[in-house]
Parts: sequence; structure tokens; C-alpha cells
Amino acid sequence: MSEAHARRLQYLRERTVGDTTVMELLGDIDILTAPLVSVRIDALTAGPRPDLVLDLRRVSFIDCSGLRLLCRARNRIRTQHGRLRLVTGSPRFLRILRHAGLAGVFEVHTHLPEALAHEVEPSAVSAQAG
Repeated sequence: MSEAHARRLQYLRERTVGDTTVMELLGDIDILTAPLVSVRIDALTAGPRPDLVLDLRRVSFIDCSGLRLLCRARNRIRTQHGRLRLVTGSPRFLRILRHAGLAGVFEVHTHLPEALAHEVEPSAVSAQAG
């Protein structure tokens, strides 16, 4: 990866909380960085019933490549009977989801502890804020 790519996606960290993998991202998810993230998500979701939280609270920009990455991850995880949650407090990101016709498609939380809860909360399934 070039230095310019590394600056655009400045931070990619993972940790495990119980049976859940939390991937934290910082910077831009765009046409230049989405392939890197996609490869890592594929590796993290290779097994049966993957449980993944994508922490997007520090993502400053996402383009259609980033949205495609999120949709691909969701579809891959659902096919394997797993669970994907997004964490973001950004009204702008939620507006992007709505305008792209993706509101209600993702389980979205504003705080990480909510996303790590084992029960699916009905209010968390919809991206209606903002």
C-alpha cells in the first residue's frame, strides 16, 4: 500500500470482545482504501456465524466504494448466518445511508457497548436519525 493510501485510512485496528470481532476504522473509506478493508473483512468473516462490529465513529469520509464494501460485508455475513453491526454517531453518515436507500438495512448503534449487546434491539436496526 502506498503512503498516500495509508494516510487516507490512517487506522485499522481489531480486537475481540467475547465472540465478537470489533474493527475500528479512522479516516476515509473510499475507492483507494475499500479494497484493503474488504480483504480484512473477508478474512475475519471466513468462518461460520461471523459476529462483526464495524466501529465507524472516526471515519471522516465514505464514498460509494465504502457503501459497496458495507453491503458486501452484510451480505456475506448474512449468508453465513452471522451478525454485522455498525457503530456511528454521525447524522451525516445516517443521511448518506438514507439517500442511498440503505436506511434500515444495517443494524446501527451510536455507542459500542450497545453494539456489543447480544440481543438485537428493535430501535437499533433502523438508521433513522439525522
